[in-house]
Amino acid sequence: MSRWWGAKRKEVVAPGTDRLPPGQRVTRDWPVLHAGNIPRFSEATWDFRVFGLVEIPLRITWREFQALPRVQVVSDIHCVTSWSRLDNRWEGVASRELLHRARAKPEARFVIVHAEQGYTANLPLEALLDEDVLFADAHDGKPLAPEHGFPLRLVVPKRYFWKSAKWVRGMELTAEDRPGFWEVRGYNNNADPWRAERYW
Repeated sequence: MSRWWGAKRKEVVAPGTDRLPPGQRVTRDWPVLHAGNIPRFSEATWDFRVFGLVEIPLRITWREFQALPRVQVVSDIHCVTSWSRLDNRWEGVASRELLHRARAKPEARFVIVHAEQGYTANLPLEALLDEDVLFADAHDGKPLAPEHGFPLRLVVPKRYFWKSAKWVRGMELTAEDRPGFWEVRGYNNNADPWRAERYW
């Protein structure tokens, strides 16, 4: 279940009557899983780009990002390794806000999310337009911990959590889909937890 907190309060309910997708179990912990090392953050050199099939390419510094309109979203996490963590409170910038500013071209159908160390995650453009998707810099009232993606991570509640890339640096809009880091290693391209789309 996801809840959007902003000027208007609206509930977004996941498919099915149970909050747990097939094969998932609830944990109160937040396991740390990632490939590679935790990158160091430098405000002086950090930027976030929106590029590719857009009318207005964006390059946003950390201070500029912090000045963008902010939202809060409460949502559940579903990891492909079978754990789920309920009622996570995220704060950051809605992906819709960034896409609105960049103005996607008509032929744009997919988004390749770029993160540190060459990591990528691929999603349909329509998934980034969901109202509960955001680029988060805070979790449960505190700045994200480095191991959980500080300074910025994508949060896509309706997909398995590997699509919610850590340490993101930008998104590229494309006409064709390109499998991301985990997808080329055998993970399902769609990653819908309610359909148990874990692997190819």
